[in-house]
Amino acid sequence: MLALVKTIRFETDDVISIELNPLGASPLPPFGAGDHIDLKLPNGLTKSYSLMNNPTESGRYVLGILKDPQSRGGSKWLHEQLRVGMHLEISAPSNNFPLQENAKHTLLIAGGIGVTPIIAMAHRLKALKASFEIIYAAKSKRSAPFQEAISSFGVPVHWHFDDEASGPPDLHPLIQERVQKAACSRDECQLYACGPEPMLNAFLNACKDLSLKNANIERFKPVEVLASAQIKRAYTVVLKKSNKTIEVTPEMSLLQALRHHDIEVDTSCEEGVCGACETRVLSGEPEHLDCVLSDQEREKNTVMMVCVSGCKSERLELDL
Repeated sequence: MLALVKTIRFETDDVISIELNPLGASPLPPFGAGDHIDLKLPNGLTKSYSLMNNPTESGRYVLGILKDPQSRGGSKWLHEQLRVGMHLEISAPSNNFPLQENAKHTLLIAGGIGVTPIIAMAHRLKALKASFEIIYAAKSKRSAPFQEAISSFGVPVHWHFDDEASGPPDLHPLIQERVQKAACSRDECQLYACGPEPMLNAFLNACKDLSLKNANIERFKPVEVLASAQIKRAYTVVLKKSNKTIEVTPEMSLLQALRHHDIEVDTSCEEGVCGACETRVLSGEPEHLDCVLSDQEREKNTVMMVCVSGCKSERLELDL
């Protein structure tokens, strides 16, 4: 679908917010906290960005976009080429970072531009009159976008700026203190984090040390895969719906093999981050190399991201 670029606003030196409005009489599809959309850019790239505005707002989508110094042409194009009045092709909203709305207490942790889905979650939790608080970390106060929005929710916020604190936050005591204060059991507290990779790793380690089971993350980029996991092997893939059997050789990925045999698969990032290619596994043992599935979901082996993942067993049966 096409959307109208209504406004572009500089939030910091390297972060812009973009408001998208419906084009014509058809409304934008509804969205939920944690949802993202794909932007299909004129330069041929497709990039995913979190929706950050209140999910009750049916007439617009708002995105926050950091100009990545290592941009391959996505955020760079949006910062340098996008103009008010342009039309952008967008996808319907989807969600790999769902908010559990019945938690006794929710802790939202944002790092830099990772604050965008956190803001949408805070809107929803405030509407539910739920108990929640926020930890917001950034390299500096000047570089931290959407501080006013975070302050507006009227809940406790712990602000951390690396340049003032001489380093990144120590999440272990920050999380422990807030969970204890909320008097949550290990199952009653939900924790969400979005931000740069080092912060997410520190978050997961802290939650593991504290035996907190409900740790949820959203990554911007794929994690580095260990060399041992990159050793490719040949395997057979049986496609139930297509009634085809294909061989995946070590020289190709599963996605390449599927496309070679004219099997249509929805994709976007093709880096195992967005979840667009999630496919149901009927039998076999996938080699999960994505950043979408939780450890519990990986253990079940009921779905996989076919853009980056492979197979540990000799045979894999997919619902394709």
